[in-house]
Amino acid sequence: MRLSSPVPLRRCAGFTLIEMVVVVAIVGILAVAAQPMLSLSIQRQKEFELRQGLRMLRTAIDAYHQAVVDGKIALESERDSGYPPTLQALVEGVPQAGNKDRKLYFLRRLPRDPFADAARPPVQTWGLRSYESPPDAPQPGRDVFDVYSRHDGLGLDGQPYRSW
Repeated sequence: MRLSSPVPLRRCAGFTLIEMVVVVAIVGILAVAAQPMLSLSIQRQKEFELRQGLRMLRTAIDAYHQAVVDGKIALESERDSGYPPTLQALVEGVPQAGNKDRKLYFLRRLPRDPFADAARPPVQTWGLRSYESPPDAPQPGRDVFDVYSRHDGLGLDGQPYRSW
């Protein structure tokens, strides 16, 4: 005797349209939730690069000034402040005092401001402050006393990038 089932057997292969729509909706919700974390991570990375670049440049500027104080670099005139005339001088090197054939180098390469336009050369991405310039209104001049970011935005700590 044969038993027959009232319900015909169906094949269960693939997903239904409803299941696919639910999965796509869940993935979409997760992507929307992850977007702010991704943009925050990118901003943190750029801020880290900005801090590193500023630290590298300021250390090189201070090393140049210390070399002038130690007599390793001769000043061209008495009006010179003892700071580098340009950022490029830190990379290209300056002649040593007493031995014009040898140069002192302070940087291997010039870092770039990560918030600046990528098409600009690194030397043009930084704002420059001369020794004669007041701290609250930095202006370029005959030397480079300090550098700052030209970006107008605020950091994650609420401080403007220009004041870092």
